[in-house]
Amino acid sequence: MVHEKKLVDEVSGWLRVYDDGSVDRTWTGPPEVKFMAEPVSPHEQFIEGVATRDVTIDSNSGLRVRIYLPDQIQNTETKLPIILHFHGGGFCISQADWYMYYHIYTRLARSVPAICVSVYLRLAPEHRLPAACDDGYAALLWLRSLAKGESNEPWLNDHADFNRVFLIGDSSGGNVVHQVAARGGCLDLSPLRLAGAIPIHPGFVRAERSKSELEQPESPFLTLDMVDKFLALALPLGSTKDHPITCPMGPAAPRINGLDLPPFLFCLAEKDLIKDTEMEYYEAMKKANKDVELLISAGMGHSFYLNKIAVEMDPNTAAQTTGLMEGIKEFVNKH
Repeated sequence: MVHEKKLVDEVSGWLRVYDDGSVDRTWTGPPEVKFMAEPVSPHEQFIEGVATRDVTIDSNSGLRVRIYLPDQIQNTETKLPIILHFHGGGFCISQADWYMYYHIYTRLARSVPAICVSVYLRLAPEHRLPAACDDGYAALLWLRSLAKGESNEPWLNDHADFNRVFLIGDSSGGNVVHQVAARGGCLDLSPLRLAGAIPIHPGFVRAERSKSELEQPESPFLTLDMVDKFLALALPLGSTKDHPITCPMGPAAPRINGLDLPPFLFCLAEKDLIKDTEMEYYEAMKKANKDVELLISAGMGHSFYLNKIAVEMDPNTAAQTTGLMEGIKEFVNKH
């Protein structure tokens, strides 16, 4: 007798979990936005000013990164900063080669200019937290091994300035930024230097609903259903949203004033569902006398800049995306 697997959980359009533990991430939302969640193949030739390459950085675990190399390297001897990127997706969906990241991180690599290194983070529920944070930290240690000459990746060893490494992350990737920065502060990373950290709309929440969660409009990239279900699937079993990875400003987390953190550019969207708890983190950073700048995108919702359709169709979304890119460029170039 064949056992027909039963659906035990679903996150609107994005993901289905079955009773045998299998997970189906086939997109079932509106077909016109499906292209943003489709992979882009790597291309080592320059296309629109950027070449890309996928590299396995740990043969035992299979951990991979995607490297974005801007064509400015052809015209300069100057080494470029490295932006180490952690993708979003509530720890449960998306990957480094999705078009939504490709279209924005090729733009950022050209604009700064910088070499972006995006990590293929393991996903929950197959790999619950802290798996994604461990992968982000492993990528930082790989960069240190390149800086020390212990391993070699020509695009980075030939063109990168390991004294200027920045962490950046979208949504839940912003949570990974905080965790990797905190771990990095406990270690001698030399000759690599962690020069800055850029969480963009990080998934900082509490078990108790915030005012903004109750009052702000839901967006295509963040609904209350997504917040609740993704985190229930991602956090260690038995944990609530007050866990240190999702609530680094809460009482269960290491005190921020005891962490050795690089300068932060903290990016918020004015209409983000989770704006209130993101602001709690910012206030905790200020209270701990950390070097933190705030960049707010007026009138925008969560991860608005990843929505290529809105960026192309709506002049305000396009302007706010340009403002965000310029703010990141300015932060990187002054550190």
